[in-house]
Amino acid sequence: MSSIPHRGGTAAIVFAGLGVLLVGDPAAAAIRCNKGFQLVQGSEISTPYCQDEYLAEVAREYGIRTSGARIRSDWGHKRQVCRLIGQDIRIQNACISEQDYRGRRF
Repeated sequence: MSSIPHRGGTAAIVFAGLGVLLVGDPAAAAIRCNKGFQLVQGSEISTPYCQDEYLAEVAREYGIRTSGARIRSDWGHKRQVCRLIGQDIRIQNACISEQDYRGRRF
């Protein structure tokens, strides 16, 4: 066991954590999506984050009040949205995880 005293280490960690909370997630703020694909150095890559954002966008076109954040944080809500609009070909990739083991939609 070390006998080196701690000098403000805990306070530094607390202040660093508060800084992240106040500023938010800088990586999420920099993500740019286009119809379910993340724009990375001029290329489009399918990512779960952008798929969820697009799912929320399409759901709002159907009159469903939702957001990408809610889709990501509430699995039951995502499942319900996919159940309601999963037939829309634009969001089938976003809803693929909501299929049961026989491949049918819930």
